[in-house]
Amino acid sequence: MSIKLCQLLLALTVMTSPVMAEDTTAMESQIPLNLPTPDAVAVPDSLSAPIPAPAVAASVPSVLIPGNVSSISVAQMGQPRGIMLSGGQLQAGIDFTLPADQVITNAQLFLNLKVSPAMAARNTTLQLMMNGQPLGTVPLGSADSDVSNYQLEIPAAMVVSSNNISFKINDGDALLCLRDLSDKYQVTIMPNTRLELEGQQLNIGSDLSHFPRPFFDSMQMTPASVEFAFPAKTRPEQVSAAALVASWLGIEADYRGISFNVLNDQLPEKNGILIGKPGEQIGGLTLPETQKPMLQIIDNPGNPVYKLLLVVGNSDQQLRAAAWRLTQGKFNLQTASTTVENQTIPVSKAYDAPRWISTEHPVRLSELMRKDQSLTATGIWHDSLSVAFRAAPDLFLWDGETIPVKLGYRFPMENWIDEERSYLSLTLNGTFLHNLPVNKQGALETLWRKVGGDARQEAYNLALEPYLIYGDNQLSLYFNIQTKESAPCSVLLNNNIKSRISEDSSIDLSRTRHFSLLPNLSYFVGASFPFSRFADFAHTVLLLPENPTEAEISTLLNMAARSGNATGTSLNNNTVMFGVPTAGANLQRLEQSHVLSVSTINQSTFNRTLLAQSPFTSNEHSFSVRERSVWQKIQHWVEGDWSSKGIAADRYFSSNEAWRGFVSFPSQWNPEYFVVMAIGSTDEQLSRLQTDLSLARINAGIRGDAAIITDENGVRSFRVGQQFPSGQMPWYMMVVWYANQHSALLAILGLLFASIIGLSLYALLKKRAHIRLNPQDDGK
Repeated sequence: MSIKLCQLLLALTVMTSPVMAEDTTAMESQIPLNLPTPDAVAVPDSLSAPIPAPAVAASVPSVLIPGNVSSISVAQMGQPRGIMLSGGQLQAGIDFTLPADQVITNAQLFLNLKVSPAMAARNTTLQLMMNGQPLGTVPLGSADSDVSNYQLEIPAAMVVSSNNISFKINDGDALLCLRDLSDKYQVTIMPNTRLELEGQQLNIGSDLSHFPRPFFDSMQMTPASVEFAFPAKTRPEQVSAAALVASWLGIEADYRGISFNVLNDQLPEKNGILIGKPGEQIGGLTLPETQKPMLQIIDNPGNPVYKLLLVVGNSDQQLRAAAWRLTQGKFNLQTASTTVENQTIPVSKAYDAPRWISTEHPVRLSELMRKDQSLTATGIWHDSLSVAFRAAPDLFLWDGETIPVKLGYRFPMENWIDEERSYLSLTLNGTFLHNLPVNKQGALETLWRKVGGDARQEAYNLALEPYLIYGDNQLSLYFNIQTKESAPCSVLLNNNIKSRISEDSSIDLSRTRHFSLLPNLSYFVGASFPFSRFADFAHTVLLLPENPTEAEISTLLNMAARSGNATGTSLNNNTVMFGVPTAGANLQRLEQSHVLSVSTINQSTFNRTLLAQSPFTSNEHSFSVRERSVWQKIQHWVEGDWSSKGIAADRYFSSNEAWRGFVSFPSQWNPEYFVVMAIGSTDEQLSRLQTDLSLARINAGIRGDAAIITDENGVRSFRVGQQFPSGQMPWYMMVVWYANQHSALLAILGLLFASIIGLSLYALLKKRAHIRLNPQDDGK
C-alpha cells in the first residue's frame, strides 16, 4: 500500500469520527470556546463512498499498524521564550513540521496564555488558525492565576507534514494607535504551549535511499532516539562504526537533539541499527554472510512496519567503510541491500570543522545565515535578525585586543519615521553591545542635517571583547523603528518598508590565536574540545572498560553525537579500545592521542589503571581526589596556583551516594595530551548525563577539571589539578604569557634576583670603601 493511499484512508477515518478531549466536560464548563467540530469538516462527494481496503490489509493484523504519541512545544518550534503580541504586532504565526511517515489521527492544542491586566480588562478574544483554517477563539479576560490554560481539539485531517498556527487579537484595530501603551497591552503564548498528537506509523518499505529515515526524519522538531544493537560479544570495531554513524546523526539532528540506546544480543522493538560480523547473531537474527562490507535494511521480525538496518563487516576497516558509505547517502531508489567497495575516507586537519567560523580571514554575516534566513527585516514589527555561529573554544587575544565587527546597515526612508528615537540594537549571547543611530551624532552632523545635508550613518566598526565569544554564539540585530506622533495609525502595519544589513558586513577573527589552558571541561561540553581540534577524532582514542555495559557504550555514542553536532564532521577516523593496553600498536596509539573514556565506579580495575598518575583515585565503592605531596603543595603555591579546590572536591565526592559527571587530567602516556572521563556511580546515573547536557544551566555550570552532577544540587565544578598551556604560541610570546600568568613566581624570582645582586654589590662596594679609607691596606 502506498504512503499516499494510507494517508487518505486514515484521514477519511478521522474526518468521519469526532475527536474528543480527554476531559471535555470539565474544560467546556470553564472555557467558552467557539471551535469547529471535526464532524463539520466537509468531505467531497467523490470521497464520501467507502473505499474498499486492499486485499493485503485483511491479512495484516492490527499490531502491524502501530500508533505513537508525541508532543511538540512552542519552545521546540523555535520560540524558546514564547510568542509575545503587543503594540502594533497584534498577530503572529509559528511553523512546525512533522515526520512524513506518520498520519495524525488525534490532535489537541494545550494553550497557555499570559495576559497583561490591561489587556484582560478589555475582554477581547484571541483568534487561532491552522494552515489557513479557523480553529476558534479563546477569551483574554482575567484569570485567577497569571497564566490561563486552554485545551482545543484540532481536526486531525488539518495536521500535515508542514503546518502553521497563527494567533490574532481580535481587538487589534482599537489598540493600533495606543503607541505609548504598547507595553501595557500584551498577550504571551507561553513556550510550554504544546500540541499533543496521536498518529499511525506508515510502512515506508525497505529502502536505503530513505536513510536516515525511519531512524530520524529531518521534518521532526523534537529530540530523536535511535537504538543500536550488537552481538553478545561486542567488539571495539563495532562500537567504532556505531560512533561514526551516531556522530553523523548528531549532525543531522542539529538543534533538535538525539540520543542513543544500546542493546546487547537483543533486537529493538521498533527501528534499530545492527552492527556485527557476517554470520553473527543478534537476538536470534543471523547477519548475512558476505566477504565485502554490506549495508542492508530489512523488516523488523517483531513488526514489519519497523525496520532494521544491518551494517556488516569482517574487520575494523570493513565496518568503517560500510558506516562511511551509509553517511554519504545517494543510494538508488528501491535499494534494500548493497555491498560496499573500498572507501577513501578523508582525514581532518587541525581546526577545519565546517561549523566553526574561520580564523583565516574575515567572514561575512551573510555566509553564516541559514538558507531560510535573510538580512532584511520587513515592516515596523518584526523579529530580530539572528546570526548563529560556532567558534573554536580556545581563541586567544592579548589584553586590550578586540575582535573587529564591520556592520553596514540601512533604515527605511520615510518621513513618518522618528529618526531621533529609532536605532539598531546589537546583542551577542544575551549581552547588550550597542545601539546604532539612524543619523551620525555630533553638533556638526546635527547642524548639517538641519540645513538639508545627508548625515545618515550606514556603517559602524564594532570592537568586540574576546571574552564575549563562546563555542556557540548568537548575534541578534533588531531595527527598533519609532514613528512620529503625527504619523497615521495605518503606517504601523506598513509591511512595504525594508530595513537591511549590508551583505558585506563581517566579523574578523583572523587576529586570534589558538591557545588555552587545559584541562577545561567547559571546552569539552561546549565543543568536544580538545578532541574536536581534529574533528574526525583522528588523534583521539575512545576508551571503554574491558567489558563495557550497555549504558557505557550508549553514553559514548551520545558523546560522539555531541561532537558531530558541534563541528559538522562525523568521527570518521575514531579508534575504540576496550581496556587499557599494556603493549603493541594500541599502546603506541595512546601515546599520540587524547583519550575520551566512559566508565562507572564498579569498573574498579579499569579506573585504577586509567587514574594511576592523575589527581583522582578510585576503588570499588568510591571516587576521590588524591592528596598532594608536600613538594607538590610548595610547587603549586610558588607558581601562584592558589585557587585549587582538591579538598573541597574530595569532600563533595565522598558526601554523595548517587552522582555522575566528568573529570579531566593530563594523559599518563603523554602529558601533552589530555584525558576526559565521563563517570557515574552506577549505570543508571551515567545514563542521565545525556539529559543533563541538554539543560543550559548544567552546561553553563561545568568547568574546571572536575564536575559533579546530582539530582539534588545540580552541578558543582572544581579545579583540582594543575592547568597546562596548549596551542599555538611563539616561544618569545610564551615568556610574556608565563610572566603574566605566574605573577607571584615572577615576584619571588625578582626578589631573589634583586637580593643576590644587592648583596653582591654591597660586598663589592664595602670592600672598595675599605680600600679608599685605608690606603695602607691596599694589596693586602
